[in-house]
Amino acid sequence: MIGIYFSGTGNSRYALELFLKEYDKSTKSFSIEDESVFNQIKSNDAIVISYPVQYSNIPKILKDFIEQYKDLWKGKKVFVIATMGLFSGDGAGIMARLLHKYGAESIGGLHLKMPDSIADEKALKRSLEKNRELVKQAQKKIVSAVYSMKSNNPPQEGIGLLYRMAGLFGQRLYFSSKTRKYTNKLKIDKAKCVGCGVCVKLCPMKNLSVSNDIAKAKEDCTMCYRCINKCPQQAITLLGKTVIEQGTIEKYL
Repeated sequence: MIGIYFSGTGNSRYALELFLKEYDKSTKSFSIEDESVFNQIKSNDAIVISYPVQYSNIPKILKDFIEQYKDLWKGKKVFVIATMGLFSGDGAGIMARLLHKYGAESIGGLHLKMPDSIADEKALKRSLEKNRELVKQAQKKIVSAVYSMKSNNPPQEGIGLLYRMAGLFGQRLYFSSKTRKYTNKLKIDKAKCVGCGVCVKLCPMKNLSVSNDIAKAKEDCTMCYRCINKCPQQAITLLGKTVIEQGTIEKYL
């Protein structure tokens, strides 16, 4: 077994690593950005995949990765971990269905509510204490899920018709356009940006560059919020106009 993940601010990576540690300490995890991930997937029949839900959907970068390597998934047994700030409905199920299309077998799913990564929307912010409590609850849920899996009864969160209806009518029906394409909505405040290049190094899409000491964004943002949460000058926004609070998983442990 191996784990693979896409993670913006670390929630999905952390959840996967804890799951694998509880299941088998020798099991390793790999980002889809890792150059060796192709060979790792090819060489293992059992896979745990972890990712953050966006509008009850799969991040565009991860969906493209799955489809680019569609021939890899045939015969794989996959358990899906979906992390979310608020709600997903069938966060694990939509990934399970995509992988099933390419010949994989879903063995279950797990939904984990985690600290929200959307740094520029005040309505989504929780207190530090609340976010730390969310992480503790997720830790307990992961331990319980591993116990169930070892008992040959893996959780089935997000799998099935009722979950699918919840995801569809809860968000995806209305916001599917948000994840259908990469976005060009990333904004950089020229008055704040100092051209340090931190965002360029962080971006999984190579969507950012620095020119004349100012960062510039192209049109291929996958909304992972990695650059927004780690910009030293709080100069980058996406959905909102101002950075309210920056946060990565390390802040809540």
